[in-house]
Amino acid sequence: MDEQGFISAEYIFALFMIFIIACSLLFYSSSIIDATVNIENSITHRLILDEVSNVISQVNSNGEGYSKYLKLPSDKGYFEITVEKSRLIIEYDNKKGESMIPLLNIDSKYKLISGKKYLISKNEGKIVIQWKIVELKFLQNDCCYLVY
Repeated sequence: MDEQGFISAEYIFALFMIFIIACSLLFYSSSIIDATVNIENSITHRLILDEVSNVISQVNSNGEGYSKYLKLPSDKGYFEITVEKSRLIIEYDNKKGESMIPLLNIDSKYKLISGKKYLISKNEGKIVIQWKIVELKFLQNDCCYLVY
């Protein structure tokens, strides 16, 4: 500003350029944060898929009659895992991920849902996945508790 209170054209131009640079940095930062959240979400669901694959492989490797419980997390949002033949497919937020389980051929198709507990067992040479049913047990004083 000069002595009379007017703003010079260079000063207005400099403020405009600073505003443009600040807006572009804000947009860039926002897109980087969104990409990071998306990568974290993908990795989290990929780890869930790997955990399910490992449990099924352990049950298959340990032989007849072996079983293991699997509890899918509920704090990672809603997702579904489809188990068919030798592959696992996870579906979440309109996205899909796939994992292969080598040396395994499952006859039936199973759908696993987040937040539920499953019993994976090997019976008669086949992998069987059952949803774990919760039982209600009553005590002598009419109190009850859940058994998983």
